[in-house]
Amino acid sequence: MGNGGKQEMKKEDTEMMLRIFETERAGYAYLYPSDGGERKEDYISTTAENIANYIGSHMFEAEKIVITDMCDRLILDTCGYFINSCPNQEFCKEIHPFLIPIQMGEKDAGEVLSVSRDVSEQYFREEDEAATMAEIGMM
Repeated sequence: MGNGGKQEMKKEDTEMMLRIFETERAGYAYLYPSDGGERKEDYISTTAENIANYIGSHMFEAEKIVITDMCDRLILDTCGYFINSCPNQEFCKEIHPFLIPIQMGEKDAGEVLSVSRDVSEQYFREEDEAATMAEIGMM
């Protein structure tokens, strides 16, 4: 906590953010639990494989999952662990080869590239602060 009382990011969270950036596709996943609990928000890589792994890793706890791009445009939503709506049908076809074997129990969901939305917002805030400090230092 050496930065004015703010909690520093965990190294593994920073590393996960960098791994998400490396995929060059990112957005948000909103998970609505089947038990009626509070909605969970994550920052995720929106590659076809990662979306399939995200859905597959939450198969039994999600009533609904909504995945959007960074501008909050719908990529897809689910009913349980089945894709309900996917405006870009070509992208939906890219997800199927990864998702169907998970749904059929032929394979487990792989690693999911995601962090909580709170962690991502903290990361972006710290990046903005660092950029501002660098600009001030140039004056």
